[in-house]
Amino acid sequence: MNCRHCGTPLTHTFLDLGTAPPSNAYLSADELNRPELYYPLKVMVCDQCWLVQTEDYAQADELFKSDYAYFSSTSASWLQHAEQYTQDMIARLNLGRDSLVIELACNDGYLLKNFVTADVPCLGIEPTDATASAAEQLGVPVLREFFGEQTALRLATQGRQADLLIGNNVYAHVPDINDFTRGLKAMLKPGGTITLEFPHLLRLIEQNQFDTVYHEHFSYLSLGTVSRIFQTVGLRVWHVEQLTTHGGSLRVFGCHNDDQRENTVVVDDLLKEEEKNGLQDLAAYQGVQARANRVKNDLLAFLIEQKSAGKKVAAYGAAAKGNTLLNYAGVRPDLLPFVCDAAPSKQGKYLPGSRIPILDPSALQEYAPDYVLILPWNLKEEIMQQLNSIRSWNGRFVAAVPELLVL
Repeated sequence: MNCRHCGTPLTHTFLDLGTAPPSNAYLSADELNRPELYYPLKVMVCDQCWLVQTEDYAQADELFKSDYAYFSSTSASWLQHAEQYTQDMIARLNLGRDSLVIELACNDGYLLKNFVTADVPCLGIEPTDATASAAEQLGVPVLREFFGEQTALRLATQGRQADLLIGNNVYAHVPDINDFTRGLKAMLKPGGTITLEFPHLLRLIEQNQFDTVYHEHFSYLSLGTVSRIFQTVGLRVWHVEQLTTHGGSLRVFGCHNDDQRENTVVVDDLLKEEEKNGLQDLAAYQGVQARANRVKNDLLAFLIEQKSAGKKVAAYGAAAKGNTLLNYAGVRPDLLPFVCDAAPSKQGKYLPGSRIPILDPSALQEYAPDYVLILPWNLKEEIMQQLNSIRSWNGRFVAAVPELLVL
């Protein structure tokens, strides 16, 4: 395999999690009698441009289907994050009725609905029908297709270039990152601003967030690599913010290379931090596999111990990261009988690979587990507050990443 950005042959494996089905390919009851499609889940690092990327197997249209079950609005904290972002961008960029905001992978309208409320013209681009329909019901106009250079050029010729071009947790999800970035260039109005949010590779390595690796994440990004990719198409990262979302993310601010805005000092500071932590040195990537194995082994030991002791364990949050963890650890319903999730789109289905049933959160009250394993650990504070009633029967919470903790 060659690097998806620079074309260099890839020879360095960053992490090998065996084989697994796509993490958002939830199963209906009818599908339990059919075979699942498994792909190798291996991540490699390019020793030239330092793009960390999954090995080529799955195609985007096999991962992001019309019934894609991830709805951004399920998380209250994520909705607050989106609302605050909208307020900040309207004020910072002086957006109004003559502006155009375009969001790539707008999902269910969780963010653009705030621009609709603020009377700022907007457009969402979203390839999955289920989420696009939800966005349209909120008054968000949606173009149903995958975004790339061809889409951007077509919209640009129609006079629809963006004053603000948004990509929240989509840049890591695109198989052809060069085509997508050329699309950003073509879609951006002169003087316009791009903001992209994505999990920070540095935090993945530091905090053992190996379960954020799944087929839908084609890339694992650092500021240095994103800056390099931007430069190849005539874009520039002029500002960056570090966020707490998804266990530690970056929000990069991009513009055309000839834009009058100067780079802020925080860009150079973070580039230096990444270099200091070895993101351009193969040694930084060599300990991740062993730490992932330790989490897998500790989780299995815990679940087996509780079953042997007659204790009951259930899980909360049918998240993609949870599917990566459970499939890598080989956990099945004999050790974890069900997982609860607040998203109606997932309830009544089964986790891919492990085939653990997904139930309404009310099942926790009926089952009264001794332990609730929180799979989306990045939302554990929010989830523990929502499910605090399990304390009434002395139930406790457990998180497995970055290390096994009983909370």
